[in-house]
Amino acid sequence: MDASKEAERGLTDIEMHLYREAHLHAARQRVAAFTARASGLTQGQKTDIERWYLDEQKYVARMVTEHISDRISLAEEQHHVRFGHWLRGTATAMALITAAMLCAAVLLGTLN
Repeated sequence: MDASKEAERGLTDIEMHLYREAHLHAARQRVAAFTARASGLTQGQKTDIERWYLDEQKYVARMVTEHISDRISLAEEQHHVRFGHWLRGTATAMALITAAMLCAAVLLGTLN
């Protein structure tokens, strides 16, 4: 892997980490606001709720990320198939045009 691809992958990893941390930070704020409004909970119960909620948010984020990744992979695969068909069609058309031009050149050459 060349340096530019490594740098690109590193930047993608950093971006994913920052996105995940921002998502978890927002989730922490939401659950902290929720548990602060819930009266009658012990600190242990609040901690359990916060842990459960953050685990759920991590699970949901992972599922969404996997779904998006699967959809991107499928779209890329479909694009490669379409591009392959287009490329074969273009190569066939160019071969036919070249053959026709050669035939025309031969015919014109024999007429003179």
